[in-house]
Amino acid sequence: MTVRLNLLLSEDLNNEIEQMASRGHTSKSEIIRKALQLFLAAQEGKSRGLTLGLVEPETRIMQTEIIGL
Repeated sequence: MTVRLNLLLSEDLNNEIEQMASRGHTSKSEIIRKALQLFLAAQEGKSRGLTLGLVEPETRIMQTEIIGL
């Protein structure tokens, strides 16, 4: 089963999502679905005391911790 949502975005955010969709040959809906999945994973990790970050693949060192999700 699927559910349809209506979403209001700022013009700037909409433009960024449109550009990303165009570059990635995907849809805005798919980008938003992935963003929501990432948010839910971040919340689950946070509830377990984990942090979310961007890790350098070769050194496995966290370069950026993402705060506020």
